[in-house]
Parts: sequence; C-alpha cells; structure tokens
Amino acid sequence: MSMTERQRTFLAQFWELYRDFRAPLHYSVVAEKLRISNISAYDMLCLLKRKGMIASQYLLPKNRPGPGRSTVVFYPTQRAKALFAGSLSDEGERREWEDLRDKTLQALRRGRDGYEQMLEDLLARIPERQSPMLHTTEVMTALVLYVSQLGGGAKSRVLKEMRRLMAAGESGLAALAGLPLGLMFVDDAERAFATRLMSLVEGYQENLSKLSSDSKKALSEFFLDVVRAVEGEKV
Repeated sequence: MSMTERQRTFLAQFWELYRDFRAPLHYSVVAEKLRISNISAYDMLCLLKRKGMIASQYLLPKNRPGPGRSTVVFYPTQRAKALFAGSLSDEGERREWEDLRDKTLQALRRGRDGYEQMLEDLLARIPERQSPMLHTTEVMTALVLYVSQLGGGAKSRVLKEMRRLMAAGESGLAALAGLPLGLMFVDDAERAFATRLMSLVEGYQENLSKLSSDSKKALSEFFLDVVRAVEGEKV
C-alpha cells in the first residue's frame, strides 16, 4: 500500500524514536517528541497501522494487582523495518558507505582537470545500486559532476544554489530531485546528460525517504564536501 511523503516522514521519525527508546511507544510520547498534538499522533499511528507499517499491543499497568485499564502502545512492523535498510545504524552498511565516501572524495581531488569519465562510470553504475544509502550518494555525486561541466557562469551559480539547498537540511536533499529538470534549460548541448539524470530521480526520491535522519545528515555533509572538492577547496 502506497504512502504519502508526509506519512513516510512520520514513519521515519517514529522509527528513530523506537530505536532510541528500544520499546513500543504510547502515542502521547510520540506527540511530545515530534511536537504535534496527541490526536494527530494517534490518527497517524492508526493510519500507518492499517497500511501494515505499525502494529500495536495493550499493556496492563505495572505494580497494580487486579484488573486495571490497559494502555495501547505502538511499534514498527518488519515491513516498516525493511524500508529503513539504508540506515547507517547497521555497521556493515556504515563501513561500506564510509569507504565509498572516501574513495569518491579522493577521485574528485585527483580528477580536477576533468570529470567526464567519472560521471559516465557513475551513470552506468547507479541503476545497479541496491542500497538506498549508496544509491542516493552516487546520484548526488553525479549531479555535482554534471554541474561542474557547465560553461560560463552557470557552474558557479548552480553550485552556489546547491550549497544554499544543503543549508535547509533534509528539505534541501529532497529539493535536489528537481535540479536535473532545471539543468535541461541551462545548456542545450548537455541536455542528453540531464535527461539521463532525470531517469534516476524517481529512485533517488524513493531511496531518500527510506533513510534515517542520521543518514540524511551524513549525506548533507558529504554533498558539501563534494561541492568543495569540485570547487578546488580542501576537504
């Protein structure tokens, strides 16, 4: 069953809370942590429960003998957990991503005279990436490499805009998905490359929605390092 972007965001936030507490959560706790009303939290939890992403259980009060009023608490299902396979909480995933990050930045520093082949290799490899974290990382890198080849003052203008987007945090990461469409009107000679990037955007958006807040923060920092490397700064 499909989810809206708002539902995915809520589920990701709930997943993070569940990982922090390491226990099922009452809706009032979710409401407090996410700074929303109790009603909004409860309604969203029930909606995601109907979609198979969240389950609930009833707990009896502790240290109270005899019958008592039970409390409903919520926890993510296995289906929800599978959505966040790209979280950097997994040590193997973290090491693989850190290795990709370091190799990418090293390649960028070595290849400042031209990134054409690196971009071609990325575009060929990205569709095979199964990990949401690795896929989004390489799509972001490809975007910066494409921009690095723009002529005139377009390169500096677009890179400056990319930096501005990253200042917005998670919303900036999502906004990058619209960049290839805009780039198609910057340089007609490179429109074929922009079209190829557009074909990767849907996968980028889907994979981005699967990532934890920690993973998205790491992506934002990496993206800025890529921009700095392309501009010749030390990273």
